[in-house]
Amino acid sequence: MQIEQVDLLILGSGGAGLFAALHAYDTNPRLAILVATKGLLGKSGCTRMVQGGFNVVLDPRDSLELHFTDTLKGGRYLNDQELAWVLVHDAPATIHELETRVGCFFDRREDGTIHQKPFAGQSFDRTVHRGDLTGIEIMERLRDQVLARGIPVWEEHRAVELMVAEGRCVGALLLDIRQGRFVGVEARATLLATGGGPTMYKISAPSLEKSEDGLALAYRAGAVMRDMEMVQFHPTGLLAGAGRVTGSVLEEGLRGAGGRLYNALGERYMARYDPERMERATRDVVSRAGYLEIMAGRGGPQGGVFIDVSHLGADFVRKTFPGMVQRVRDVGFDLATGPVEVSPTAHFHMGGVAIDPDGHSSLPGLYVAGEDAGGVHGANRLGGNGVAESTVFGRRVGDALGQEAAALPRGHLPPQAWEARARHHRRFWERKGGENPAHLLQELRQLMWEKCGLVRNQADLQACLVGLARLRDRLEAVSVAGSPSYNLRWSDALNLESLITVSELIAAAALLREESRGSHFRADFPQENDGEWLKNIFMALSGDATRVWTEPVRFTRQRPPGWEAGKEDEAQHGTRVAPGTV
Repeated sequence: MQIEQVDLLILGSGGAGLFAALHAYDTNPRLAILVATKGLLGKSGCTRMVQGGFNVVLDPRDSLELHFTDTLKGGRYLNDQELAWVLVHDAPATIHELETRVGCFFDRREDGTIHQKPFAGQSFDRTVHRGDLTGIEIMERLRDQVLARGIPVWEEHRAVELMVAEGRCVGALLLDIRQGRFVGVEARATLLATGGGPTMYKISAPSLEKSEDGLALAYRAGAVMRDMEMVQFHPTGLLAGAGRVTGSVLEEGLRGAGGRLYNALGERYMARYDPERMERATRDVVSRAGYLEIMAGRGGPQGGVFIDVSHLGADFVRKTFPGMVQRVRDVGFDLATGPVEVSPTAHFHMGGVAIDPDGHSSLPGLYVAGEDAGGVHGANRLGGNGVAESTVFGRRVGDALGQEAAALPRGHLPPQAWEARARHHRRFWERKGGENPAHLLQELRQLMWEKCGLVRNQADLQACLVGLARLRDRLEAVSVAGSPSYNLRWSDALNLESLITVSELIAAAALLREESRGSHFRADFPQENDGEWLKNIFMALSGDATRVWTEPVRFTRQRPPGWEAGKEDEAQHGTRVAPGTV
């Protein structure tokens, strides 16, 4: 097997990975940096799909404190407050760099200042954007900068294993999808920036190649995970039958601009769920409302609800939201002139690898940025805070890597260790006539949608864990054949392995959290319970079992309204709940 050596291996080429590469290079141009991406540079991943924009304090009437408080309120105070503060504090400098050094163009007002539009859950209109194609603008310019610096990029190379030696991450085993062969990369430091992508649900929004690989890789390598139960469903995923565009997001700017949600009876149903904020309530509230309307039998022909912006005027809609108008037109509807049927769609994972503000994980040598990391958003992410997270933390972690990577030790594994892990991932080729992983993926998505989706309960979650165990057993009967080059069945099998792993963590954490908070709603525990559950759930692989424990949320900067000082002290200085295993 070919084994390459670099100083810094970056897994992922979205906003976090590319910004980290730029900052690591600019901090230390002598570093040997390699970017490996499952898709194509600048053409894959979720950052490119961002329509809405980037939350940042620019207006003198706004403040970092307001943005910070909005982020904590949206996250129901489950956030790591130091990470949330980094997000809001570093966002202005990040936007400035994107415009002045990276070359992005954002929409501006007539007076020349950057235009900022309203998004839900915010006390001030602070979302910077490029029409409704913000992600494309950011990714095109980041790609240009990476190419201009000559940073090597391996396209269509997916990471299948983080390699660990003597308690530290020493690189990763990659599958060259084009050639169907494995290659090892030894690195002093490895950055995990693959993006999350909860595609284990029947209706989901992430790009098609996403399969929670980064979270599965980190967990299997022994890194500590946090808040894995917190999966965000976006309220307005397009419904287009069995087409692959089903689930793709109609962005929050539609509701921010005054879009309205109706059920099949023509009722503006948000009046029942949040009469004050209506459609501008946070994503968890609006998604759950839509789901409950559908479950109550008030859904449309495709089993969804309807978003309508036609009252804003067809010319305004076409000018303001050209990307979405075209997307909807492609499936036979006109967003500018009438209602469009939508459904909640799995969109973002707030949980992930536990990190510090410079991206260090609990596993030495492994850094994490973007959606692979947990803690920034708590129990619910505000729209516009996602691309802000990926670029803010990519930039920050890149600086840390530029300063630290060259001084880190270079771990070494013998060739047989690399070959052993490659054999594990080739095992699907050793079987004949086994199950088709595509069929198992469909079963997984239906199982997670029904038993561990927007509304959860103990019986369903227990059934989900049983079903996941059966799917894991059946995974070992999957077989692939044909040429290993661009083998889609092999890709499905590897995707399925990652998705089952992360689904098990989601369901186990959701079963443990006996309350409702943010994106996690338990019908059998429908209220928030601050007294018992202002705690983060942590998980780590220990031998063959998952070690699970809780820790009180640390209110390092702001405590929830009404939180007593004595409770705060207890939360700040309390000990871990005794760990268990699942």
